[in-house]
Amino acid sequence: MKTILDFQDKKAKKEKISMVTCYDYTFARILAESDVDCLLVGDSLAMTMHGHKTTLNASVNMMALHTAAVVRGAGDKFVVGDLPFMSYRKGLTANMTYVEKIMKAGAHAVKLEGASGNIELVRHLLDSGVPVMGHLGLTPQSVNQLGGFKVQGRDEKAQKKIKEQALQLQDAGAFSVVLECVPSKLAKEITASLEIPTIGIGGGPDCDGQVLVLQDMLGMTPGFKPKFLKQYFNGFEAMKEAFNTYHQEVTEGKFPTEKESYS
Repeated sequence: MKTILDFQDKKAKKEKISMVTCYDYTFARILAESDVDCLLVGDSLAMTMHGHKTTLNASVNMMALHTAAVVRGAGDKFVVGDLPFMSYRKGLTANMTYVEKIMKAGAHAVKLEGASGNIELVRHLLDSGVPVMGHLGLTPQSVNQLGGFKVQGRDEKAQKKIKEQALQLQDAGAFSVVLECVPSKLAKEITASLEIPTIGIGGGPDCDGQVLVLQDMLGMTPGFKPKFLKQYFNGFEAMKEAFNTYHQEVTEGKFPTEKESYS
């Protein structure tokens, strides 16, 4: 997947889209050699890479730094850069300055959360040559307003609002929209109603694609196991075992051997 046109093509052909978050050069190089369609430099890096409790601590400079690192390793993968908390709610000039930083770091598109108050900006970004991915449902930047990381769209009123916002983002020109932690029935209805693809994370099997946080899918965060997450590797234990084996070989004098030494 190399351009936004590939997203539309996948939906038209009913081919699923795979997206994984990525925050550094090393993992980007691995993902560049994988079959995964596209990479998201998510503001989740505030939590996964910097140890914060929410995504609110991500800054534009932080996002740009990580985006540039990912792009250097990502080969021809399509890279989406998140716009962090408050960076697109400060007035057009400031908003565009922040978007410019993410795009000049090498992102092919930006992602922003919510539709209310963002539609005119989405249109302006499109007119300025910046592809936009939307994000609805559980929007982590609004965690304090939502009362925590909870499933959204449970009642009829909330479902109607999310449906309307999805159509608003499409009409404004967004090329895709992430649906996070919403009932699968709602995600299915939104997916059927849109011409642009939906990317689910806790949105059920009927979205046009799926995204997972890299550290979560690799089992690197012990104790974190939300319902929507499938772990494809026990990374925490596997890496800990490697570190312990290294420690043991060093302390027992088994490493380095002559093989790892210079004559």
